[in-house]
Amino acid sequence: MSTFGNYFKVTTYGESHCRSVGCIVDGVPPGLNLAESDIQPQLSRRRPGQSALSTPRNEADKVAIQSGVEMGRTLGTPIAMIVQNKDHRPGDYKETDVYPRPSHADYTYLCKYGVKAASGGGRSSARETIGRVAAGAIADKVLKLSHNIDIVAFVSGVGEIQMDRDLKNADYMELLETITRSKVDATGPIRCPDEEAGARMTKLVEECRDSKDSVGGIVTCVIRNLPVGLGEPVFDKLEASLAHAMMSIPATKGFEIGSGFAGSKMKGSEHNDMFVADISDPSKLRTTTNFSGGIQGGISNGEIVMFNIAFKPPATISQEQHTASYTGEDGVLAAKGRHDPNVVPRAIPIVEAMASITVLDFLMAQNARKSLTGLE
Repeated sequence: MSTFGNYFKVTTYGESHCRSVGCIVDGVPPGLNLAESDIQPQLSRRRPGQSALSTPRNEADKVAIQSGVEMGRTLGTPIAMIVQNKDHRPGDYKETDVYPRPSHADYTYLCKYGVKAASGGGRSSARETIGRVAAGAIADKVLKLSHNIDIVAFVSGVGEIQMDRDLKNADYMELLETITRSKVDATGPIRCPDEEAGARMTKLVEECRDSKDSVGGIVTCVIRNLPVGLGEPVFDKLEASLAHAMMSIPATKGFEIGSGFAGSKMKGSEHNDMFVADISDPSKLRTTTNFSGGIQGGISNGEIVMFNIAFKPPATISQEQHTASYTGEDGVLAAKGRHDPNVVPRAIPIVEAMASITVLDFLMAQNARKSLTGLE
């Protein structure tokens, strides 16, 4: 459905070319200082038209809080937020009334509902993620104020061009410890902290754009200062819920945490994260390596949580493609409209938002459990 979370609950609404998109957020603590200025920076990082590497659709994506906040403070009641769609061009999508776009959701939505959005991708469009990013900005603020939790994502791969993500590499592990959102944005529109790789990624995206094609990529995300104990046994493990959150983002095709698939090639003696006493607090344990990605048994262990998300090439391209109409007749589709040749730079705040929403939901669940611990 369109709702995510149990304690911190987010419901998004809107299609790519309707009048507005947004969300309702339930579970926000009362008394929190909150204004549009807390939310707008992440929406501005996500918005289209911000560089030559993204779609030229020009949307300011200005957020307006509709409820749940008075005199700059949250009431503890549902917070509704709205963003107007202004630069929409429904006429660019007439061909999709005849042909379903290859690898897009036109055909599956029509089969599921018996009707589909007449323009754009409807609910499968990245415009839907505006509500997630707005809600994630609120979660960000709560996590920062309550536990100083940092969540930072960056581009680590585009096509065949990949950063070195070896967890045995001390330089890469230090990057995960120190990377910030401001440092990511300072690298330019590609948002890759490896300058040399980022330059090559930029060139590849530009080549795909100029040839009316697209290319996929990888986003890496780190969560720092997460307390030990978040995550539920068995079905609601922390990594399972993070995977659910990330794979709900449009265009995602893969998720791996910690060593991921590379861990399957290692021996246990190599992969095991050995415990040592925490120098700053001898009553706690740390690990000498972090192949587990900060999660063991589905529960956070106090180390950095780190994961990678694979994004496929955007499905809508302007090249002529031989395909079939809804009635099964052969034809040629050259999609119109304005589309990203690569989505990963703009996916950064979306990944951060879904991570923030997931972590806050688990944090609230753990606090609820602790409040009733020790009853006799």
